[in-house]
Amino acid sequence: MTTDPRRVAVLALHWQVNVIEPEGYFGGMLAEPVRRSGVVARATRFHAAMRRAGLPVYFTRFTIPMGGGQLVRNTGFMEAVDEAQELFRPDARGTGLVEAMRPLTEPGYVIDNQKLSGLAGNDLPSLLAERGVDTVFLTGVATNLTVEQTARHGTDLGLTVYVVSDCVAAVSDEVHQASLANLALTTRGLITATEAVAAIGAA
Repeated sequence: MTTDPRRVAVLALHWQVNVIEPEGYFGGMLAEPVRRSGVVARATRFHAAMRRAGLPVYFTRFTIPMGGGQLVRNTGFMEAVDEAQELFRPDARGTGLVEAMRPLTEPGYVIDNQKLSGLAGNDLPSLLAERGVDTVFLTGVATNLTVEQTARHGTDLGLTVYVVSDCVAAVSDEVHQASLANLALTTRGLITATEAVAAIGAA
């Protein structure tokens, strides 16, 4: 693939302590498979390369402000995080990005919401439109949750969505691979970090 880098952005989904660190809310499920996969180091290198190439890299965080924000308790998943919402306050340690990702952020490029889709319940779609972005590369955890939800949402919004297949991870390889198979059908396709870097001419 080749694409105009001026029309591309990276959406870095849920790279936060609560999701992938052992002490985080979902750490019991995700910390070990994420560690084994090596995905944090690969995604960090990818985000850094995109930043050097001048692409916007938007990090999304799942947070729950006082009052609940736009959290809708209509699934067991959302009911569970609602019961632990003190751990998801915007200033709680668990909502912070993992240490490797923090140096790659900049003001205005960390987006909070209370949805699985990184494009829901915030102004990120408008920000992308204002920049003329029509193509996005997705990274994040978990493949079958925020990545898949955001990918489908972005496609429905009219974006050309690529999932960076070696920069996403899930609770097990079986779940991960099943989700990637779905994503290969419901988006523009899967792409590796190396392929994505080459596509926009980044170093």
